[in-house]
Amino acid sequence: MTSQDPNIIEPVSTPITSNQPSDSQHFDRSSSNDLSSNDLSLAIANFDSLSLEVATLVDTALLAQPTLPPIKLAYYKSSNEDFIVNEIMAVDFSDEGEHLWLHIQKSGMNTAYIAKLLAEWADIPLRDVGYSGLKDRHALTTQWFSLRIPKKQLPATDFAPSDLGDNETVEIIDQRWHNKKLNRGAHRANEFVITLRDIEFANDLQVTANHQLVEQQLKTIMSTGVPNYFGPQRFGRHASNIREALRLFAQPIEKDKPSGKKSKRKRVPREQHTMALSAARSVIFNEILNARVVDGSWNTGLAGEVFNLDGSGSIFSSEQLDDTLQARLDSGDIHPTAVMWGVNNDKVAGPAAQLETEVVQKSALLTVLATGLEHHEIKAQRRALRLPIEALSWQWLDEQSLVLRFSLTTGSFATSVLASLTQVLKTA
Repeated sequence: MTSQDPNIIEPVSTPITSNQPSDSQHFDRSSSNDLSSNDLSLAIANFDSLSLEVATLVDTALLAQPTLPPIKLAYYKSSNEDFIVNEIMAVDFSDEGEHLWLHIQKSGMNTAYIAKLLAEWADIPLRDVGYSGLKDRHALTTQWFSLRIPKKQLPATDFAPSDLGDNETVEIIDQRWHNKKLNRGAHRANEFVITLRDIEFANDLQVTANHQLVEQQLKTIMSTGVPNYFGPQRFGRHASNIREALRLFAQPIEKDKPSGKKSKRKRVPREQHTMALSAARSVIFNEILNARVVDGSWNTGLAGEVFNLDGSGSIFSSEQLDDTLQARLDSGDIHPTAVMWGVNNDKVAGPAAQLETEVVQKSALLTVLATGLEHHEIKAQRRALRLPIEALSWQWLDEQSLVLRFSLTTGSFATSVLASLTQVLKTA
């Protein structure tokens, strides 16, 4: 069993080898890495036609659901207080050391901007400010930050930015000293409190009957989980991250200069390209998961599957599905996975591997993105297809307003839960 984090992009120095089928006229999986940068540039040259496919593939409302959601239309984020996110992280603070940890509640601002304000306030480099994950701007959120304060010399004034907008607030609600910096991905989960308003139901029934259908769906997903799709925010406004990936893949790749001694260091993508590369992998994953939902295997597994151990990054392969594995799947102990595309995708086999390849083969855009990721030597990883929901509860505020409270593991999206309930989700 191996452990990996599918939210971290990891480049490798060796090309992929594959024994998967490659008879598609669109995409020869076994030889895609032999395409030159010029060939890839030619494939991307027809940018207008690819852009049409981009618009379709990043529309997460078109992704398949196991059952038809009982809500036809709902609005969320009517105010920041209607979308609350609380970071869940257990820390055994040392109460010593040079890292000041601040528990901050913010509204109307993103995490990176708060980090910038904290660095300016403490007069320290931005690199000395740590946080675990990015929290939504259009939300009321709480999360920890850490500041490296040499000799514990705190600023003379309190942290109180004066140039905030009308809908922007920030407040320190707790602080502790610790001997370690807060690193990315350190928190276990996020708690969400989301209010859906102006709900239109999918069925022409009495209010009580419609409420019962919604509640039955909520009880179902408590047991089964939901498809673990990436949310639309991963792709950027107007799919800007995917379009940036296409521009990146059209450029020649700078080769490492040869040296007398082979370096063991791995080449890391530049920070400005990380979101583009992540978005490219995410849209491929979503389409593979979409195919698995359509054929009903998203939560049952296939022969040759790679499984994820619930609540961890550990994965293992199995050529066949036996009764023991099926029982573990049914109990939620393990989950089927799909590839976060890259080189060395050698753990999956059989029908599971064939499905992943065929999904990419059928799309010109996915073919270009997959080839570009391989040219950039991004290492393949696995992500669970099924997203368990923890501590799910709900309350009707009135006939057309519903408050949901639940927790999700780090790296998953609340919109995946909302998509299982409502066919169309709009911001107010």
